[in-house]
Amino acid sequence: MLDDDTDIHPLFHGAPKSTQFRKLRKRLVRHVREAVDQYGMIERGARWLVCLSGGKDSYTLLAILHELQWRGLLPVDILACNLDQGQPGFPATVLPKFLEDMGVPHRIEYQDTYSIVTEKVPEGRTFCALCSRLRRGNLYRVAREEGCSAVVLGHHRDDILETFFMNLFHGGRLATMPPKLVNDEGDLFVYRPLAHVAEEDCDAFARAMNYPIIPCDLCGSQDRLQRQQVKQILDGWEARSPGRRQVMFRALMNARPSHLLDPNLFDFAGLTRDAGDPAKADSSEIPRLR
Repeated sequence: MLDDDTDIHPLFHGAPKSTQFRKLRKRLVRHVREAVDQYGMIERGARWLVCLSGGKDSYTLLAILHELQWRGLLPVDILACNLDQGQPGFPATVLPKFLEDMGVPHRIEYQDTYSIVTEKVPEGRTFCALCSRLRRGNLYRVAREEGCSAVVLGHHRDDILETFFMNLFHGGRLATMPPKLVNDEGDLFVYRPLAHVAEEDCDAFARAMNYPIIPCDLCGSQDRLQRQQVKQILDGWEARSPGRRQVMFRALMNARPSHLLDPNLFDFAGLTRDAGDPAKADSSEIPRLR
């Protein structure tokens, strides 16, 4: 189906004809379909607010979701949304023109969160936490106003891994960005359909399609970010042992509470043994050690 160039969404017009690009496109579609199916993201007839920042990841997300919708594999309505946060020099006309040219239904929302962040965050501290909260609150509001049941974000596999190690190194917990969650108010889903997609594939796809990339000049301009440090560590591991990222990602999908230390997840105190008749022992209660 993906090789049929006579029937193609405008977001894919001008796509390279190379075998390498076709393989990349098919891989992206496959990974997104896997995540959507595996984590139960589809509610037939639902409306999704797909958040578009202007970065490579959100362009890739928008294109692949429209590919699936175009092929009849994603029975939901898609509304693209860009939140213009008032950053100085932000090219405010780029995304509206792109979305109009592509025939993508969209909403451009202006909220000057930039001034709030730069005013509230002390000098030398990073902007990410406050910026993220303000952005998320505005996107939830827009989703409600537009009758959407889900806010859809462009976080990919590498974002998920980096968040896991940030929580491990700095937060003292085993947690990361889940592919699917319900917001604190309980009225909206948050989906991450790119959960299985590698960052390098997003980069290669967006570059090949020549999408108009808009860099983040707020948090992206700050040095010494924890995420940048974790990314450098993961890059080093990947360079020394190619495929390490994917192995670690699979580990996040293969958690064994009985082999961790959290008594809230596994009843260690309730473990019993039967020293009399080994045949009566319930081996399922006692985890095998590797």
